[in-house]
Amino acid sequence: MEVILFDGAAHQSLWPLTATKPVAKLRVGIFTLEEKWNYYLETEVSVRTKDYLAQKFNANEEASTVGIYAAILPTIQFAKKIKSLPKGQILMKDGQVLAIAPMPSANADMEKALNGMKVIEYKEELTFINKPWDIFSHNAEEIEKDFEIVTKTKESIEIDETNTVIGNRLFVEKGAKVSCATINTTEGAVYIGKNAEVLEGVLIRGSLALCEGAVLKMGAKIYGGTTIGPYSKVGGEVGNSVIQGYSNKGHDGYLGNGVLGEWCNLGADTNTSNLKNNYGNIKVWDYSQKEIVDTGLQFCGLIMGDHSKSGINTMFNTGTVVGACANIFGGGFPDKFIPSFSWGGAAGFETYKLAKCFEVADKVMARRNVNFTKEDKEILTHLFEVTSEFRK
Repeated sequence: MEVILFDGAAHQSLWPLTATKPVAKLRVGIFTLEEKWNYYLETEVSVRTKDYLAQKFNANEEASTVGIYAAILPTIQFAKKIKSLPKGQILMKDGQVLAIAPMPSANADMEKALNGMKVIEYKEELTFINKPWDIFSHNAEEIEKDFEIVTKTKESIEIDETNTVIGNRLFVEKGAKVSCATINTTEGAVYIGKNAEVLEGVLIRGSLALCEGAVLKMGAKIYGGTTIGPYSKVGGEVGNSVIQGYSNKGHDGYLGNGVLGEWCNLGADTNTSNLKNNYGNIKVWDYSQKEIVDTGLQFCGLIMGDHSKSGINTMFNTGTVVGACANIFGGGFPDKFIPSFSWGGAAGFETYKLAKCFEVADKVMARRNVNFTKEDKEILTHLFEVTSEFRK
């Protein structure tokens, strides 16, 4: 079975996190959406995304057996439905297309290709990642689901007696190092990935996914519902947040109910507010609607796109959305919506020059032995142009 995960409307509604990647590449729990579908469907899925991302992410433009809306969190029941979906059917739920069998090629006349196909309503419950805050809202439950996958297919290694482990829901991959840490798994599972490292004095209260090559620095305090993506370094206090990967929050400061993209850096003592003083619902900037919307959440912190940075002692207000390639510094609270390629802080912003952005990205990525490629430059150039309307 050939399977394509297509972005659909979620690509725009998940900005700035998907400004630089397909929806399927987002991490929720231990795994990315793509990795989850590989497991549930027992096959290697491919992605179909926006034209400007297609080359870097090897988008599948050909027709396939089935296309699945990439923003769906897979379940065993839904995967069974996909495997048995007859040719010539469109699976929908509450007006949202869930799956198309077969999936037409990218250059097909979609209206003509889908004409005459039978529409079937899916009646079982499904969870979607349609907004950035959905990622941390569902992260704890996804860690638990992914933890069950890991423990079915692998054996955990033992950690040494310098650690204190409470409960029995700890899994440690080969190559990981854990010393003098306190790990409480009674409220949620804790996964420590391949070659990850937990330094002395770290306090962990599950659920936690510490992915491959990630590091928890000395004395870090980590609360449940948190994912620290591959090759990220984290210190200070973090709760119910998702760091996609290759990003640093290396020092003291608080990150709560937030999502950081890749190649981000929060300077020492950067703090994020996740609760309003009046305990009301938090409103944030929504790229798909180009306006402030009500999240319906009482807790929501920082949403930050790829390649963005903050200087020391930066303060982010509740529900702040930072685009890609922004650089924030200085005293006071900056705006709650900071467009991509912004340079400045509470005193005002100017445009972060594209050439300078390239220079920094090249240096940052080289530190993780990752090349800043021609495709990366083309993606950021495209973003620089299409986000100009948001920069004053």
